[in-house]
Formats: sequence, structure tokens, C-alpha cells
Amino acid sequence: MANTQAMCTSFKVELLNGIHGFGAGGPAHAAADSFKAALYLTSATINAGATVYTVTGEVSGTGYSAGGVDLTGSPDFIAPTAGATTTAYTTPTASIVYTTVTLTTAFNCVMIYNSTQSNKAVSVHTFGDQTITAGTFTLTMPTNNETTGLIRIA
Repeated sequence: MANTQAMCTSFKVELLNGIHGFGAGGPAHAAADSFKAALYLTSATINAGATVYTVTGEVSGTGYSAGGVDLTGSPDFIAPTAGATTTAYTTPTASIVYTTVTLTTAFNCVMIYNSTQSNKAVSVHTFGDQTITAGTFTLTMPTNNETTGLIRIA
């Protein structure tokens, strides 16, 4: 099997239960939760069935720490507005950057997960196979709107 891009099924249920706090506010979340991004090998099987961050299939190499990197600039979910959109969406406002890493085994997947809430999985995003030697690997974030936001709920 292969890595498959998807919003994690467990995440959808957890959103309805108020588990994830993308922004501050409300009785359940006085402060926004912290989110991380971990990279996975092309030989891994990370998909919608993921429920939590796992080291199984995660990349390893010089300069890469298990668990990946912190996401910065995760904004609140932007709620649908009457007549404009029926999609809620959010995108980190900063690129995901892994600096000075050497990852010689091919990887093609990143898992976004909530490190504040017991490492619960949020989403899986795939891209073309990559390797890197003593360099910086950057995942540039899409425009934060209802059609290209990284996480969208329609």
C-alpha cells in the first residue's frame, strides 16, 4: 500500500466533539493547540485511517527529529459566510520548513497532528518522491481560502 492524501476520519469526529483548538476562544480552548508536521517514507502507509502520530514509517536522518517540526502561524478555522461559501478552512500562515537535514531514503508524505491533544492525527498530505542531502526542505502553504486551504470542511 502507499501513502494517501486525506483528512483523517478520526479528526472529523474529534472536531464535532470539540477536541481540536485551532484558535483561542470558547469554553473548550482558552488557547490554540500546538500542531506538528512529520515526514513519512514512500514505503509507509499513512492515510485517512491514521488516528495518531506514529514513528512507524517516519523518515530518519541527520538533522531530522522524530515527530517533525512545529507548525507556526496556524490561524483559526474561517467559518462559512452566508452566500459566499459553504466551506470552513484553515492553512498555516508559514511554510513548513525542515532545515539542514539529510534524508536519503525517499519520502513523499507529511502528517499534520495535534501535539497538544495526545498527538491526534489531523490530515495527511502527499507530494512527489523526495530525498535531500544537507539542505532545507520546505513545504509552501497554499492560499488560505475555501478552494485551496490546506484543511477544508465543506
